[in-house]
Order: sequence, then structure tokens, then C-alpha cells
Amino acid sequence: MQNSTPEALARHVASVLRGHGFKSWFVGGCVRDRLRGVPPKDFDVATDATPGQVASLFPGAVLVGAHFGVVLVRSGSCEVEVATLRSDLAYRDGRHPESVCFETDPRRDALRRDFTVNALFEDPFSGEVLDFVGGRADIEAGLIRAIGDPAARFAEDHLRLLRAVRFAAAFGYTIEPATLEAIRQARARVLDVAAERVRDELNRILTEGAARRGFEWLDETGLLTHILPEVAAMKGVMQPPEFHPEGDVWTHTLLMLGMLHQPSVELAWGVLLHDVGKPPTFRIAERIRFDGHVEAGVEIGRRILHRWKLPTASVRHIEALIANHLRFRDIKRMKESTLKRFLRLHRFEDHLELHRLDCLASHGQLDSYEFAKRKLAELPPEVIRPPRLLTGDDLIRSGYKPGPLFKKILEAVEDAQLEGRIRTPEQALAFVRERF
Repeated sequence: MQNSTPEALARHVASVLRGHGFKSWFVGGCVRDRLRGVPPKDFDVATDATPGQVASLFPGAVLVGAHFGVVLVRSGSCEVEVATLRSDLAYRDGRHPESVCFETDPRRDALRRDFTVNALFEDPFSGEVLDFVGGRADIEAGLIRAIGDPAARFAEDHLRLLRAVRFAAAFGYTIEPATLEAIRQARARVLDVAAERVRDELNRILTEGAARRGFEWLDETGLLTHILPEVAAMKGVMQPPEFHPEGDVWTHTLLMLGMLHQPSVELAWGVLLHDVGKPPTFRIAERIRFDGHVEAGVEIGRRILHRWKLPTASVRHIEALIANHLRFRDIKRMKESTLKRFLRLHRFEDHLELHRLDCLASHGQLDSYEFAKRKLAELPPEVIRPPRLLTGDDLIRSGYKPGPLFKKILEAVEDAQLEGRIRTPEQALAFVRERF
């Protein structure tokens, strides 16, 4: 059977399970989101059928976590996680239970989950909601509340510390006081979580539309000083008021995060880290100065990004965003060749957007931004990145010996080409013979 949507597939799965005598419900985020008035993106099904029984009913199903009772059912491009009701036994690694007990009572399953808003069950056909932990009331009140003893929930799975922050930020909720205090008490345990999992939570906080609220919650909970102490160091680092009337580096960064709209992961990290070199380079001479903060920022940013295991290609792009963010102030004075090289930076649209946000979160002047946009509109791609007039092989054929000078020669040729002084290979070779 081909199901065109995740909901249709989930409903089909629930129907098949019930047709074979098993119980089934929608569970977790899809129920939460529907009660919040938000269309769910994914649907999970809970059942009293064992993983083996689920797999036997759905040919091609994949046992993605059989030990924990999770089976993935696919149809076309849609997929649904089907999880056997369970209770968890002791946790030893701060992430996974040592073993689980499969259950038939959804109440037992609800009690082992993280937050009340994520422990709701819905009948796929009648719409009846089973709420054993007060999740509906917390949705109405806008609260993220740990189920049962908050300290115990966070001791079981340290990743929940970050998940609480992400949910509170994404939903615009408050963290319930006892849950907030438990996060603060356990905040250092976030460093026991695998770097890849921390990275994934940070990526989602940065890109899912609530980056500013997310980082305010990271600060409020004390998690920020453990996972990103270099960002926490921005607090209280004042800036020249004539350029930054908004205040310190932390305030400036939060303002930028608050203006992000569906950013790439790289742009979001670039915004977060573009001024990370300011705290260690702060000094007061005749005025507040941050000499070398770009270079320091690239180095600090690289360490942070490697710490949280971002992919190499992402790291390189984020480093470039940090390294080039101040160049816009000189854009109107650039030589034609320098300007064209600047405009053809890889994914220049991210550089441009970071600069726009940088301006809006400080002095508000967008003249350099508008100049760059105008130049991009005026200059076609073949003018910004024209075909090479000469190569190293051409130089060798002309009698030049390979060596370090080749790079200097080829750069000079490209400068002259970008500035319109030469247009043909013959002119390029004549230029080289005259200059070198």
C-alpha cells in the first residue's frame, strides 16, 4: 500500500495492528503538536505488539532499535516509527537504559518519557487523548515540565538537559521551576553527552526559528558556560557606542540570532561566532578596540566547531564567514579585481546576509549591503568569474620555469583581466612578458 503522507501511513499501521488484535495509538510529538495547533511533521505509533510481531505484519519493516522496541515502517517516501510500549530499567551511561521491559499499559510507557508534553497518546480514529501526566494542562499553560522527579529524569539521559531548552525555545514556553532548577543542578553533565548529539541539538536550536530564545535559555540554565564558554564570555564585553549603540557583544549577538529566518546551519553558526574573537582582544586605548579579533575569532571558532564535530565543509564555510565579515566596510574602496574576488566567495549570499544582520543589530546602516547587492545585479557571473586567459602549462610552453613565481604571475594576470586591462590570451602573454 502506498501512503501519500506520514499521517496516512501511521493511520494505516495503527489499523493493521488493531486488525490483528493489538492496541495502537499515535504518541509523542505528533499528539503534542496537534494540541498546540501546529500540523505535525512526523507521526509515531505506540503499540503493545512486540518488535517481532510488528515486523511480521509489515514486510520490509526495519528493526532500527529492536532492543528498545522500535521498528521503522516505510511506504514510498514516508516512514513511521512503531514503538512497543515499554518501561526502562536502570540507566548507567547517562543516555540509554541497560534493559527495557515491554508493556501492555500505556501509562507505564508514559511515565518513562522525558517531558509531560511528549507523553500524550491519541486514538488515531476517535481522537481521544490519553494523558497520564498532565501534558495537556502544561501545553495550555506553556510549560516544559519533566515527568516525575526532574533530577531523576535528567540523570537517566543527560541529553534531556538540551532538549528541555530546545522545546522551551521552539514553542515559546517557560521551563517549570523545579525542572529548571534540576537542569541548573545537573548542567555540568551535558559534557558527558556525545559531541555529535550536542551538535545536533545546537544545530536545531540555531536553525528552527527560535535561536535567540534558545541561547537565552542556555544562559539562564547555566548550560552555555559548559558547552560554549567562549560565547558566554561575550557577556559584559562593551563595544564602541558610536558603532554599537545596542550594548555589549552578547546583546549584539542575541539581536542577530533573533533576526535569523530559516538559515543554513553554517550561516547560523557564523552569526553566533562572528564576534567570538572580541572578548580576548578587548582593550581600551583612546577608545574601545578589538585589534585582531577577526583572526582570533577564526581560530576560536575552529576549536569550537571541531569540539562539536561539525563536518569539515561546514567548518571551512563558517571560518570564511568569520574571516570576511569585516571586509564589507571597505567594499566601496576595493579595486575592481578585489571586489570581484570578494563577490565570488563561495556561498556569498551567506556573507551578505550575515553583514545585513550585523548592521541591523548595531548602527543600522545598510549602504555597504546595498552596494554589494547592486554590484551583484550589475555584474554577470562570467564577469565576476571569467575563464582563465593563461594557465601554468601556457607559461611553461612560453619558456617559464615552474616555481613559486607562477602563483604571483597568474594572480597578476587575473587582476588585470578582472580590471578589464586584458581580454585575450595573447594580451595576457604580452602582459606577462612585460611584467615578468
